Amino acid sequence: MKTLLATTDFSENSKAGLHFSIQLASQNNFDIIFFHTYHVVIPTSWNAARIEGYERDEAEIIQRKLEVFIGNVYKDLNITSANYTCVIKSSVFIDTTIREYAEENNVDFICICTKGAGNFKRLLGTNTGNLINNSAVPVIAVPHNYKSATITNILYVSDLFNYENEIAKVIEFAEPLKASVELLHLTSAQEKTADLAIIENAIKKIDYHNVDFKTIPRNPDNSLVSDIEVAVKEIAPSVMIMFTEQNRGWFEKIFLSSKSAEYSFNAKVPLLVFHKS
Repeated sequence: MKTLLATTDFSENSKAGLHFSIQLASQNNFDIIFFHTYHVVIPTSWNAARIEGYERDEAEIIQRKLEVFIGNVYKDLNITSANYTCVIKSSVFIDTTIREYAEENNVDFICICTKGAGNFKRLLGTNTGNLINNSAVPVIAVPHNYKSATITNILYVSDLFNYENEIAKVIEFAEPLKASVELLHLTSAQEKTADLAIIENAIKKIDYHNVDFKTIPRNPDNSLVSDIEVAVKEIAPSVMIMFTEQNRGWFEKIFLSSKSAEYSFNAKVPLLVFHKS
């Protein structure tokens, strides 16, 4: 059974990520770990015994708060709670703690809400951006305005380099959900139609029958993110998937590549990011 680490800071915005996590688990029998990091400020004048007792009491209060918060999320969704646990960790460095816990506990996916960061320069400095750029565990970034819905179709946006290995991971994610997969490639003027036809024929031979191949010419007047947003609005996927080369600053390269520095994805689409092998 796979495990999903769903993060929350108890805010209303963070509930979108929890809603998506619960939806995903309901379709795929995931275990969910609801995860919260906290930091307790301790007066420097206190002795060790007092500090230890205070930290213990605060941890108990926060643990109970998380359990009640998650219970209310399930209640609001009118869903009977299933396989989940609530975990809290004390830390100043939120994204590092999330990443280390996920890796140490063999978590399959990390789910975090984008909280409407908006401008990509701001997003890159957030926990979401840091996780996408650094986590060995795939990250699902859920827009703060996401509304829970059955996951039915996956949009995999690909540069077609190493797509054979990447599509296998996409199908592994999509198949238990019984979701269709659309591989989208944004073409440039330099690409050869014959090469794309070869790839399309190869994709047609994939065992998983719900895979389609779609190409859209790049608009030279738009940034890449703008072209992707147009495709997202047209296709209306339940989830979008991309692969990133973390050591090359892919996230910034893609989304700050031209005129647009806005991360909107107004179609309210969660983004699952794998790192390239």
